[in-house]
Amino acid sequence: MFVGINPSLTSARVGHHFAGPGNPFYRLLHAAGLVPQPFTFVDDVRLPALGLALTNIAERATREAAELTPDDYARGRPRLARTIARIRPAVVAFVGSTAYRQFFGPSATPGPGPKPERIGDAAVFVVPNPSGRNAAYPGFEDKLVWYRRLNGWAQSR
Repeated sequence: MFVGINPSLTSARVGHHFAGPGNPFYRLLHAAGLVPQPFTFVDDVRLPALGLALTNIAERATREAAELTPDDYARGRPRLARTIARIRPAVVAFVGSTAYRQFFGPSATPGPGPKPERIGDAAVFVVPNPSGRNAAYPGFEDKLVWYRRLNGWAQSR
C-alpha cells in the first residue's frame, strides 16, 4: 500500500492519484518493476489487481502539501490507521518522508528506506516523493533507486 501526503488539485478534479502533469509516480512504479507495463494516473484503478493500493494521510486537496494544517493530519491519522487495518497490506510504503513523519511523529527515523516501525502486521518503507519539487531527490534516477529498493525489499519479505 502506497501512502501519499494528500491529493493535488488536479488529482482531486480528475479522481485519480498522482495525476499532476509530469508527476513520474507511475513511471517510477514501472521502471522499478512494481507494475508490469507502463501506467498513467487513469490506471490507478488497476493497481488492486496487482496487489497494490493507494491512499493519502490527508484528504484535503491542495496546490502544495505546505498548505495542510496540523488538523488535516490529525484527522487523517486515525482514518489511515483504519484503512490499513481493513486492507491489511504486507508493506506500507510512505511516498515521501512528510507522510511518514506525520503518521509516526517525532520518533520517525529520517530518510528513505525500510523503517523499524510496523503498522499492525505491515512493514514500513519510505520512498522519495515523486514531485519535481523534491530537492533532496531532484531527478528520476535519484528517486528510482529507492523504488527499486522497495521492490526488492518487499519481495524478500
